[in-house]
Amino acid sequence: MRPGARNLITDVAGLRVGNAQDDRLRSGVTVLTADRPFVAAVHVMGGAPGTRETDLLAPDRLVDQVDALFLSGGSAFGLDAGSGIMAGLRAMGRGFPVGPVCVPIVPGAILFDLLNGGDKDWSDSPYPRLGRFALEEAAQDFALGTAGAGYGAMTGTLKGGLGSASCVLPSGLTVGALVAVNALGSATVGDSPHFWAAPWEEGTEFGGLGPAPMTSQDAPLPRKRMGEATTIAIVATDARLTKSQAHRMAVAAHDGMARALAPSHTPLDGDLVFSVATGACDLSEPLTDTFQLGHAAAACLARAIARAVWLARSLPGDLQSSWQSRFGGKG
Repeated sequence: MRPGARNLITDVAGLRVGNAQDDRLRSGVTVLTADRPFVAAVHVMGGAPGTRETDLLAPDRLVDQVDALFLSGGSAFGLDAGSGIMAGLRAMGRGFPVGPVCVPIVPGAILFDLLNGGDKDWSDSPYPRLGRFALEEAAQDFALGTAGAGYGAMTGTLKGGLGSASCVLPSGLTVGALVAVNALGSATVGDSPHFWAAPWEEGTEFGGLGPAPMTSQDAPLPRKRMGEATTIAIVATDARLTKSQAHRMAVAAHDGMARALAPSHTPLDGDLVFSVATGACDLSEPLTDTFQLGHAAAACLARAIARAVWLARSLPGDLQSSWQSRFGGKG
């Protein structure tokens, strides 16, 4: 496997990603969309998820495809981002046809960033505005680190952020990952700059430090309270998959989260993975291809998580150090 040209989820042809954030609010929204609807599924492994419209992604539900997915800060308030995205898509004439009306299908998930030092004293929710702006900004190239849904994210030890990565399989299929990292756990090993995801790093995409010397690890203690942590992600491919096959890719991708964050999938996290299949490429060997897609999704997600933390930048008023401010001379 090798990274795609951009090393972003948008190496999956047809996908676009947009970010919007509010400096004062210290929060933001990230939207993934495409020029036409796409197959999507979801798998939740965290104990405290916050979601919108995820029930319809089950294989036995009526709607086969969606118009966009979103990741948002703001805890439950961030679910309002979906309304702004729907309004933007409706203005474009997008949506599931119901008689003369088109209803945009926009599932999403949120992370908790209400205690990160930003100004949360607002009366009208800012998230519909942020959601629509993120949709309007959707493009093949987009910012990582302190951006979009990862703008105000934190982890157990360092600032979190928004990450992405991609790879191309020997079959020619492309896989990508997009993630907002706000984990209870840590992306780095102990007090070192080394990332748990180091064995899967491509080149020097998050510093090239290699794995940490392994020592015994103490049993972790939670550094956040219930509901304050979540890692939310999207993995995507250009393969033609059913909703059931896309769901299996989402399940496999959680392995990447476990490789990159210690601990992950705790009762206090809302960890989940959406999966997307654009259907541009038929499977030539269905068993082998789906097997490799799951592995690639996990590897890309692990890399994307490390990139999110590695690329986060320091801002005035931060409650946590960024990786760069603490270890930048070692990267």
